[in-house]
Amino acid sequence: MAQTDTTEAAAAPASGSKYLALTAMVFAVAMTFIDQTIVSIAVPNIQGQLSLSSSAVQWVINGYLLALAATFALGGRLSDILGHRRMVLVGIIVFAGASALCGATPRNGAAEAWLVSFRVVQGVGAAIMFPAALAIVVSSFELRERGKALAIFFGVSGGLTAVGPILGGYLTQYTWRAIFWINIPVAVVAVVLTLMARVHSRRRREPLDLVGAVLAAAGMGLSVLGLQQANTWGWSSVWTWACILGGLAVLIVFVRTEMSTAIPLIKVRIFRDRAFFVDNAVLFFGMMAFIPVFFFASVYTQLSLGFNANQAGGYLFIYFGGFATAAQVGGRLLDRVGAKLPVLLGCVIGAAGYGLWGWQLPGLSLGSQWPFIVLAGAGIGLLLGPASTDAVNRAIDASYGEVTGITQTIRNYGSSLGLAVLGAVLISQMATRVTDSLVGLGVPADRAGALATTLSQQGRSGAVPDLSAVPPANRGKVFPAIQLDYAQTSKVVFLGMAAALVIALVAALFHPGGKVVREATTTQGATVEG
Repeated sequence: MAQTDTTEAAAAPASGSKYLALTAMVFAVAMTFIDQTIVSIAVPNIQGQLSLSSSAVQWVINGYLLALAATFALGGRLSDILGHRRMVLVGIIVFAGASALCGATPRNGAAEAWLVSFRVVQGVGAAIMFPAALAIVVSSFELRERGKALAIFFGVSGGLTAVGPILGGYLTQYTWRAIFWINIPVAVVAVVLTLMARVHSRRRREPLDLVGAVLAAAGMGLSVLGLQQANTWGWSSVWTWACILGGLAVLIVFVRTEMSTAIPLIKVRIFRDRAFFVDNAVLFFGMMAFIPVFFFASVYTQLSLGFNANQAGGYLFIYFGGFATAAQVGGRLLDRVGAKLPVLLGCVIGAAGYGLWGWQLPGLSLGSQWPFIVLAGAGIGLLLGPASTDAVNRAIDASYGEVTGITQTIRNYGSSLGLAVLGAVLISQMATRVTDSLVGLGVPADRAGALATTLSQQGRSGAVPDLSAVPPANRGKVFPAIQLDYAQTSKVVFLGMAAALVIALVAALFHPGGKVVREATTTQGATVEG
């Protein structure tokens, strides 16, 4: 076990430059936050122009999230070993390059593999960049200012996430490819600001746990693959359960391996701290509601409400009205009383917001939904920053890159699992509801299932389906029925996200409370990256 000292402050930027460092890191991660929402808005257009299946569309979103989860801990360790500033710059370049290639996806049979593959590369770039950027922010500010600094970091970044739907709506009117190309100028600004900030950070001369990295990636990848493909392979398929159970088994092996490794990828013993464990449990279940909502809400607005991409972006922007404001309140509460109060409030408000929002979806009225959309965003805004910051502050004997790698791995694994599980529910429920509707409209039962599958996919892409099996008098009723079916299905999904926040609330009740009054420490003998 490496010895530690408390000389991190010596490597931090001078007081006059710490806000420049914060600004630089906000721009560095801006691309990753924008990409979490901007792609969801363009999903119907991408699906229609590239003729993607429903499963492939989900992989465009989840491939990115899964890559984040699978490589975040590795990114945190690389940041510690090679230097935070260096890894921020590498991550920016990888992310921007993959973005350019996503925008260059060919319109042929290779489109699906091309787009999903480079979305995965984007995720790897983000995983390299984000823990290093967050570590720079944390180490740039003293403990008493850290809550405020991270509230700015997450609040501004969240605000940039809110730009995603609006920007995506406008860019998609021109071409969906522009939603990826917009990352290029942002990357250029991020690189310039990072170099101007002249951030200094320590590097740790330690070996890299490659075995742990492979086990973590394999375990997460297999478990999510099984859940994501369950509706394609079938829940009775041996492949479905082999992936789910095999992935969980690999994750168990990963934990046992990390416990016996001298310098592991993840210090599992950190989870013995009850507050750290609870913070991460809250983040895991909370993220099942945060990231997936952009995908499901975007498709709902465009399919059930009949909105165009611009209007769908405005719908999601309402969510951030609550999120951005509550994020600032959460940061101030963290500094004053600790994490427990804002996390508990966030879970309660978020669960109520998502539940009431979902209950209103079948009414197909924005007027009845918007107060609960704001409420849902406020709940997530309250809990996200305090839980993340408290987790970092609690890991006293671990480095910032290491701890942020752990927390972000858990956050993104929760997001990826949430999208996979809720996506499986969506596809299954939608197929059943549309089949029943078609039978009610006079379609023979033996043809309704196949037509329901076609309509579930083409209804989002704008393609004209073959309705010859529907009696002529009822053909005009098909798409209104699908709109309502998708709204009813979305209600189930949103109630599932509310349930995830209820579980997060139960976990939060076990938080010991209180404020952290000690600085985290770093490895002795580390070298300074200038």
